[in-house]
Amino acid sequence: MSERGATVYEILRHVRPLVLNSARVVEASLRADGVSVGMRAVLEILAEHGPMTVPDIADRLDLARQGIQRHVNDLAGLGWVESRTNPAHRRSVLIATTPAGAELFARIREGELSRLDRMAAECTSEEITTALRVLAALSRDVRAEVRT
Repeated sequence: MSERGATVYEILRHVRPLVLNSARVVEASLRADGVSVGMRAVLEILAEHGPMTVPDIADRLDLARQGIQRHVNDLAGLGWVESRTNPAHRRSVLIATTPAGAELFARIREGELSRLDRMAAECTSEEITTALRVLAALSRDVRAEVRT
């Protein structure tokens, strides 16, 4: 195995538990609002990209449409998303955040960013930016492997 390959492998060994533990922290922080990690992910996509169809949300999150539909149904039941007419397709509705859903996500995101700002304090901003670039490239390449 090459040194580069071994280093990338070590990065991925850190990413796996990081993702799992991050989900646990997020889940705990959302519990009081009755939001699951999946529901939060749907709210984030809608907050960042505007109204979308369930299949489009699923594609963005690399998840099954059925799971996304369950999250959308749960969010709609709580009044945080709503269906809108889709001018591009008569049978496929757009899902959009309600004002209450947008406000909820903004509050969730503000709390998360505040906590994240204190993490990895020994790393410089440049190191954090490099880590972001490396992880984005790995994510892209692993996703391409899955699709081949």
